[in-house]
Amino acid sequence: MRSMHCIEDLRKLAERRVPRMFYDYADSGSWTESTYRANSDDFGKIKLRQRVAVDMTNRTLATTMAGQRVAMPVAIAPTGLTGMQHADGEILAARAAEAFGIPFTLSTLSICSIEDIAAHTSAPFWMQLYVMKDRAFIERLIERARAAKCSALVLTLDLQILGQRHKDLRNGLSAPPKLTIKNIANMMTKPRWCMGMLGTRRRGFGNVIGHVSGVDDMGSLSAWTAQQFDPALSWSDVEWIKRRWGGKLILKGIMDAEDAKLAAQCGVDALIVSNHGGRQLDGAPSSISALPGIVEAVGKELEIHMDGGIRSGQDVIKALALGARGVYIGRPFLYGLGAGGQAGVARCLEIIRNELDITMAFCGHRDIRDVGRDILLPGTF
Repeated sequence: MRSMHCIEDLRKLAERRVPRMFYDYADSGSWTESTYRANSDDFGKIKLRQRVAVDMTNRTLATTMAGQRVAMPVAIAPTGLTGMQHADGEILAARAAEAFGIPFTLSTLSICSIEDIAAHTSAPFWMQLYVMKDRAFIERLIERARAAKCSALVLTLDLQILGQRHKDLRNGLSAPPKLTIKNIANMMTKPRWCMGMLGTRRRGFGNVIGHVSGVDDMGSLSAWTAQQFDPALSWSDVEWIKRRWGGKLILKGIMDAEDAKLAAQCGVDALIVSNHGGRQLDGAPSSISALPGIVEAVGKELEIHMDGGIRSGQDVIKALALGARGVYIGRPFLYGLGAGGQAGVARCLEIIRNELDITMAFCGHRDIRDVGRDILLPGTF
């Protein structure tokens, strides 16, 4: 992994090593993918102020996110099917995050289960939750997260219905994935991936199979998932989950200042400015362009995080300068995972840390907690 010098290097290697249907699942957006592209492109429009003749010694990236100490203001985002990028993917990513000192967030629709992560790590991790129609399942999932000593619950609000993702439709990606002749043929060209999958028992949705009445295998999972995302989700559901959980609650999927104000009224601890990586509403603004308005609306009441389009340490510091307390990375860690398992995720984190540290120094700061709009060139944000 030492030859990987930027996130793009990891992406190219992952593209070669991961079967097409699973690589495309990670590296795509909905409809025309305009929001998916804007998430990254809009970071490039923001310019930094370089400062000189300032003391750059004794720099620190340490801070807190949702009250938890972190080695840098970056968390691993919840991503579904992570264990299909690499065998036991969630376990490997959680281990890399733990070694690095940042939070790992497990998706409800992960391949490895809550219990798998708890058994293979010692640091507390975060659990992402979807609101399903089966409220008894949600209650059990919350209790399992509590038993696993998860330190925060991340509630995703922007997946009441599924965005139209053309690459997934063309590849026949579903739950369970369709093993067409085309997909099987492509998998056979990825021997490293195939050997890893043959060597693990974790190939289903570990948080669901065996935990829902009538869902005992991948075959019975499809009908359940097709009807479970709840289009009637409301703020009262958020309040219900907050009462059931009782711990730190972070809301993911906020893109509008009015929604941010409603979130603040629910008494949550933090929110994530996120458009689901451009995978839901195509034509929505980029996360980074929505961030300042939400910070202005509720930044004094809530801790603001963001995700979407982060591809470098420079992107991280730009988000912090615009008011985010921390960011989440999804695709970058998936590229690292697909490229090299746990070592690839570790390399991804090293790349982002080094870029963040160097950029902070060039901008005249030594403590990441002091970074503000002063590092940005006026008129570019």
